[in-house]
Amino acid sequence: MADTMKDGFIKVAAATPELAVADCTFNTEQIILLMKKAQEQGSAIIVFPELCVTGYCCSDLFSQDRLLEAAESSLIKIIKASKGISALVFIGLPVQVCGKLFNCAAAVQNGKLLGLVPKSYLPNYSEFYEVRHFEPADRNSECTYISFAGFTVSFGIGQLFCHKGIKELVVGAEICEDVWGQIPPSVSHCMAGATIIVNLSASPESIGKPEYRRDLIGIHSARNICGYIYANAGEGESTTDLVYSGHSMICENGSTLAERKPFDKNEIIYTEIDVKRLSHERIKTTDFKAAFNSSYRYIYFGGAVYDTVLTRSFSKRPFVPEDEESLAKRCRFILDMQSSALAKRLRHAGCKTAVIGISGGLDSTLALLVTVSAMDKLGKGHDDIVTVTMPCFGTGKRTRGNAEKLCEYLNTRFLCIDIADAVKVHLRDIDHPDNIYDVTYENAQARERTQVLMDMANKTSGIVIGTGDLSEMALGWSTYNGDHMSMYGVNCSVPKTLVRYLVSYYAEYCADEKLAAVLRDVLDTPVSPELIPAVHGQELGQRTEDILGTYELHDFFLYYFVRFGYSPAKIFRIARTAFAGAYEDDYIESTLHTFIKRFFIQQFKRSCTPDGVKVGSVTLSPRGDWRMPSDACFGDFISDIE
Repeated sequence: MADTMKDGFIKVAAATPELAVADCTFNTEQIILLMKKAQEQGSAIIVFPELCVTGYCCSDLFSQDRLLEAAESSLIKIIKASKGISALVFIGLPVQVCGKLFNCAAAVQNGKLLGLVPKSYLPNYSEFYEVRHFEPADRNSECTYISFAGFTVSFGIGQLFCHKGIKELVVGAEICEDVWGQIPPSVSHCMAGATIIVNLSASPESIGKPEYRRDLIGIHSARNICGYIYANAGEGESTTDLVYSGHSMICENGSTLAERKPFDKNEIIYTEIDVKRLSHERIKTTDFKAAFNSSYRYIYFGGAVYDTVLTRSFSKRPFVPEDEESLAKRCRFILDMQSSALAKRLRHAGCKTAVIGISGGLDSTLALLVTVSAMDKLGKGHDDIVTVTMPCFGTGKRTRGNAEKLCEYLNTRFLCIDIADAVKVHLRDIDHPDNIYDVTYENAQARERTQVLMDMANKTSGIVIGTGDLSEMALGWSTYNGDHMSMYGVNCSVPKTLVRYLVSYYAEYCADEKLAAVLRDVLDTPVSPELIPAVHGQELGQRTEDILGTYELHDFFLYYFVRFGYSPAKIFRIARTAFAGAYEDDYIESTLHTFIKRFFIQQFKRSCTPDGVKVGSVTLSPRGDWRMPSDACFGDFISDIE
């Protein structure tokens, strides 16, 4: 088995051939042509439209023996043409069984007919009149065997097609109206283990229907945590009263990965569905009770497994929407979530004040903006916010100045408490030279700052607002019982890449230009803990991303590791795709090593973090989304990329 397939990326295709109504010979030629073309592109699943062998619009011609005989003969030709083709191919055609006619999907692979799946819901309204021609599938009966196209083959809706070598690749089929029905067959398919649903469709167009169809398929794939391949009829179908646009799409758990726009000339769309990701989601989602169903018939197929060349894209910043409108909407919503949560905590605790340590950096700036909004919600003055800047050995003029300006422009109660002397006394007490810039030297400052904030909160009947973000929690980039600790963490589930956009959003939409200018300068300042004195005229003595690697990569790793359970090798693979041209492979790999080791080693800090509001799908609260022993080993995870 190819290594790339271990990642679970299955290349799939939705094909819309040119058709001629009632001309099975022409249609078969077109189907075979596109089937071979899609196979050459490495497709493992190929889906054609509903009744594509005959054309959907044959109407009363479906009662003609000659058409039905031609359809069966055409399927035989397609099956023979599939010899040597490892892809699982779904073809639409009419099938006569025991004197009844069914609208069916035929599953074909490598010269064999694997199964026939009949349509369950027959539309019989408006322009549709399928009940005149076809029999609906009996949704309560088990599969049977029939003789068709030279094969004794499984017939019924309760069958799934399972790949012998990829346990996560399980395919179920439904036809057009089935997905519009009250209880689509695909719901049962997915509950029985299907990770990919194929839909052979002939859905005509009307104003607004493409948008509705797109929403329907997307939401359906999300509810069932599945991949969904929707192949729609197009050019060649009858235009007597209707028009067919070939609007096809491929979705994965609510996201549209590929789409053939209405009336597009491109006959095939391709993408890769991540079946491992879908399986991971189902394992996490306890209300999804997918399980082996004894009433189903599981049909196993094999064949070659191709190296999957990825064509689907991966955002460099998965926590950040790519279009400006969605980004602005998300920023507004997150800020409202953070401030509402903090307002509730302040009200519940009966606090007179909120105490924040202000460094002039990104995280404390965002925490301050959130706290200002929370006080506004409570109808309290900004002077009830006690902002404390605590310069020490490594504090830069730029950050200190920005801290002071922020507090001035936001009208908070501002204190500047120089902690250098207190830290020197402490270092002397523990017999540590103040010119050795090690972890003791750094942590002594962080813990002194926390003590000041805690005592100030006691003094003013307030609580300390934590400023640390999700990225720092993931990497353990905080001082245990120092800045690691607070009384409520407003940024605890906001990653660093998103913190930046939240501050940027505030700067853009606030009415105070002086405040906006300070916020923009904060954004331009390199991220640093400022715990080591600068030397040789440098602005900063340390830069976090020079030590850890860029937060852009760390947030990418965090998202796919926690949200989808991707293996390190898989994360490395998609990171190389997403960041091609931005970072060298060696740098991506070394940063991933750092992420994995720190994520495991620093769990003990996350196990005792303060309360804080969840804002997204990835969070590391030990009381919520992420529970992990502090002594878990990372060896097998590191070896995955060695």
